[in-house]
Amino acid sequence: MENNKIEKSGTNRRNFLKLGFISTVTVATGASLFSNLINEEESALSGEKIRLLTPEGKIVEVDATNINKYPEAHITSAESRKGIPNRKFVMVIDLAKCKNARNCVESCQKGHQLDYNEEFLKIQLMQDNKEADPYWFPKPCFHCDSPPCVTVCPTGATFKRDDNIVLVDAERCIGCKFCVTSCPYSARIFNWGHKDKFKNTAIPYSPETGIPGTEGTIMKCDFCPDLLRQGELPHCAKACPMGVIYFGDINEDIVTNGEETVRFSKLIKERSGYRYLEHLGTRPNVYYLPAVNRQFPLERGFDVDEDIIERYKNVDYVKELKKQGKI
Repeated sequence: MENNKIEKSGTNRRNFLKLGFISTVTVATGASLFSNLINEEESALSGEKIRLLTPEGKIVEVDATNINKYPEAHITSAESRKGIPNRKFVMVIDLAKCKNARNCVESCQKGHQLDYNEEFLKIQLMQDNKEADPYWFPKPCFHCDSPPCVTVCPTGATFKRDDNIVLVDAERCIGCKFCVTSCPYSARIFNWGHKDKFKNTAIPYSPETGIPGTEGTIMKCDFCPDLLRQGELPHCAKACPMGVIYFGDINEDIVTNGEETVRFSKLIKERSGYRYLEHLGTRPNVYYLPAVNRQFPLERGFDVDEDIIERYKNVDYVKELKKQGKI
């Protein structure tokens, strides 16, 4: 019988993520997670056991040496267009857990060599109406199944892969900004060539990392496919201390935030998951869980730099807090 409940395994879950995201576990039914298992005959057993969740909802233990990563290799521009075979990546953001800690933003900036004001992941303060309480709203690229950015790109620099990821190839990008104006989510930024942009010029360029950056081209959230190939979560999901960001594979029907692993379909159904601006027909691969029964008071999110608080000045709630001298 299928067991759909969320499984928690604390340190063991974190350990297995470090060793290889959600890797294959071969069981009696032959089912597997994120196929990556190596043959025991090819590796000496370490004795360290890692607990994993199978698609049938069972917890099984495997030796740590049986958790194998994708091979570390430079992915060329041509190879980057193929995507990771048999994967359909998806992100789920739990708005009830977000307190604007900004670890996700900063980790993404560090991983992509961005400047302070360059953000692939923006945290907005949303207030749907004056009667409703506001809530923190992390907003990455939505990696749409019907991406308008791909349609309008005149050079093929922006492309959609079979694994759901939308990338930008800076070697083809001419900086025309057609994709910027066509994106309804404002997910793209222009590379103006700021101070430290090219510090790793010895590294061969790949659209999967966006490093080194190219002045005069477009940049955006990329779901960190270079980390996915190594069996790791994206920078933002790994860095979030509250477990706000779940990431996984629709094909396996599994998502994880590093502490909890749950069936994607069950999570979306039971928590009334939705997609931002669904009516536009872009079919995003980022889902949101509503900000109900929030775990933290909103005010904790204002422990940030003044210039970041200034971004929220037009939100009615913030106007009231400023009027009262609370921020």
